[in-house]
Amino acid sequence: MRISSYASLAKPSILLVHNELPAFAFRGPQMISISSLCKKRCGLVMTIHSSVAGRTRSSTAADRKRKEINPASFYTHPSLLEMKNDRIATRERVYEFLRGIGIVPDELDGLELPVTVEVMKERVDFLHKLGLTIGDINNYPLVLGCSVKRNMIPVLDYLGKLGVRKSTFTEFLRQYPQVLHASVVVDLAPVVKYLQGMDIKPNDIPRVLERYPEVLGFKLEGTMSTSVAYLVGIGVARREIGRLLTTYPEILGMRVGRVIKPFVDYLGSLGIPCLAVARLIEKGPHILGFGLNERVKPNVELLLEYNVRQTSLATVIAQYPEIMGIDLKTKLHSQHSFLSSVIETSPEDFGRVVEKMPQIVSLSDKAIVRHVNFLKECGFSVEQYRKMVVGCPQLLALNVDIMKLSFDYFKSTMGRPLDDLVAFPAFFTYGLESTVKPRHKRIVRKGINCSLAWLLNCSDEKFEDRMNYDTIDMEEMELDSAFDINSLMKPSNEELDSEYEDDSDDE
Repeated sequence: MRISSYASLAKPSILLVHNELPAFAFRGPQMISISSLCKKRCGLVMTIHSSVAGRTRSSTAADRKRKEINPASFYTHPSLLEMKNDRIATRERVYEFLRGIGIVPDELDGLELPVTVEVMKERVDFLHKLGLTIGDINNYPLVLGCSVKRNMIPVLDYLGKLGVRKSTFTEFLRQYPQVLHASVVVDLAPVVKYLQGMDIKPNDIPRVLERYPEVLGFKLEGTMSTSVAYLVGIGVARREIGRLLTTYPEILGMRVGRVIKPFVDYLGSLGIPCLAVARLIEKGPHILGFGLNERVKPNVELLLEYNVRQTSLATVIAQYPEIMGIDLKTKLHSQHSFLSSVIETSPEDFGRVVEKMPQIVSLSDKAIVRHVNFLKECGFSVEQYRKMVVGCPQLLALNVDIMKLSFDYFKSTMGRPLDDLVAFPAFFTYGLESTVKPRHKRIVRKGINCSLAWLLNCSDEKFEDRMNYDTIDMEEMELDSAFDINSLMKPSNEELDSEYEDDSDDE
């Protein structure tokens, strides 16, 4: 009798998988005898039991082994852990190298650094070649995160092509080491293009960058554009912007609300019109860099302490804007004491002198003595030359040789008494050949007897009108020649010639 059947287990109590099942298990149905089937079935059952027992022993040993490993995390692979430990050890070796040469690596945690000490040494050596010291690197240790080939060389090459001198690289990087992190295309080139759009000449771009490297880190639509727009808004001529930024590019980094506007508003509170402030900025844009609370306001208070009148503060600053930013306390005390000893000025006299010529605070003692000695030689008494200096402090700053020529003409040709010079000491401030001689000859021909003030203290046009007068207007003789702040409201592109003597050698 033959039976058609599949090789299988009837109702197994557990699911077993074995890779050594007999080949007939994967074949199609076949005819086998009962006796043969029984023998094979018994052998299969014995094989299964043996396999189950073996696997039970193997899994028990594997579990015991896994418990002995005790990894830090279920998902941590031993090789990854070893790599992490290697990285930590490598960074520690780099840190140890940096500490050995005096660099503090505390700020470098989290920064991508070279994987070997050799590469880090290459970076440090390259920075040394640029002139940076260990102290410079400690001031900005993040520079060690810049690759020599990918960061440093491309940036320095670009700056060199713009015209930035290699001799200035050291100071350039000390002021703004962050430039080494920048992308030439994304960060630097757009800023340079913007500066050119502000009417800064291409040849001046390198000088601007050398003076103020930080400009390369500004956003185009941020502080740079708003500061320029505000200056134009208060009256700074648009055509002057390029020159201003070339002279003092720090303006581009000044916030309008925190720096520029408070400065302009404060000068306005002293009586200087907004347009006059604009003219002062055109002439000397660096005055915007005087700290308002740190320097400007304290200096104004000092002027008041030394008897400068509140109503004269505007003209003092307009004549000599530098007085807002210098170390004024020391200069005022020193000059007040010196003038008091030389020409016996009172505190009130000193206040009038500063009002009429605030530059007196920066005039050298040697120059003052030389001019006072000249006045003594001319025959003036102490009281007379004190009155002359208080009335016209510019006497202490003129060229002594030119003063001698003017005085000789006054004595020999004009034949006037010294009292005329005491009454009008500004005589020495007028050009001898251009003004004094021609006008004196005119009044001599007309037989006019007038004061020096009537003769000189007027424009050429006004003098021509006076020559047609039948009588001398006494009011015109008293015309005040004080500084007129409204003169600042008129834009001027030409500098007036001055006969003032250069006292730089005396300081």
